[in-house]
Amino acid sequence: MTSQEHPFAGYVRILGKGKKGSRSLTTDEARDAMGMILDGEVRPEQLGAFLMLLRVKEEAPEELCGFVSAVRARLQVPKDLQVDLDWSSYAGKKRRLPWFLLAALALAQSGVRVFMHGARGHMPGRLYTEDMLGLFGLPSCADWDGVRAELEVRNFAFMSIDALAPTLGEIIQLRSILGLRSPVHTLCRLLNPLGADYVIDGVFHPPYGPMHQKTSMLLGMQHSVTVKGDGGEAELKPDSDSELQWIINGEMHTQQWPRLLSQRVVRDESLQPAELLQLWRGELEHEYGEGAVINTLAAVMKLLGRAVEPDEAVRQARELWHGRRKDAY
Repeated sequence: MTSQEHPFAGYVRILGKGKKGSRSLTTDEARDAMGMILDGEVRPEQLGAFLMLLRVKEEAPEELCGFVSAVRARLQVPKDLQVDLDWSSYAGKKRRLPWFLLAALALAQSGVRVFMHGARGHMPGRLYTEDMLGLFGLPSCADWDGVRAELEVRNFAFMSIDALAPTLGEIIQLRSILGLRSPVHTLCRLLNPLGADYVIDGVFHPPYGPMHQKTSMLLGMQHSVTVKGDGGEAELKPDSDSELQWIINGEMHTQQWPRLLSQRVVRDESLQPAELLQLWRGELEHEYGEGAVINTLAAVMKLLGRAVEPDEAVRQARELWHGRRKDAY
């Protein structure tokens, strides 16, 4: 008696038929496969094989486009909930503090509606954005009503992937079991669940920058920037050039963004999260931290169409940062 093949087995076979027989999934195949995963129609051993075969092959933009489409179709986002800038934060910081959070809060204070989403806990020894929110009295929103309320109060809201798409949150936590990150880390960075007109995201490995850029094009993005940032987060280093992949008015280009500081800054001996709040309040001088905030803000100034050249973008970023309300947090 021959048992009937599981419907998901075909997708594993496409990826795993060896060097000559395997291929990438089409966008439609990827959408269907991710849909089955999200709907709980895949066995655990199939999921592990699928994720690791993708990891070895490396995700194709067409696959990522299909994955994102499947997730978006199941998010049930309120149609009237709008933001200007989508900011993903999934890597965590190991050698530096997450200074980019201050850039996001300064932008929000200036009137830009920022939605940030991320994950935590999947890599030991890293500082995750969600764990920094309490310093500023900010919540991790549990639902879209919470997001709406936070946006109305301060133009900034954070939601964990565990609340946004619980199945993806569970897969991210497989990092410690599989020993490798899965394509879901890339997928989550590209979700832009609220359909913001502007997107910023970060990568750690240089080849992923063009992959994110091409996927964003397939998804119809008109304005995005992918940062080869510190620790894999969307944070520009102030003491070295940064590689940026842009989509501006629907056209792709790559740019080496210049450093702000002439010399490298020695890393702090230990990471003290309280310094984030101290820098915001003007109670701390931190050359690297302030430089990271300003340089990251400068890239967003270009993304938003407020500046073209880095010098003008940096000037605007300094003005925005220095004009922040230091007593807001």
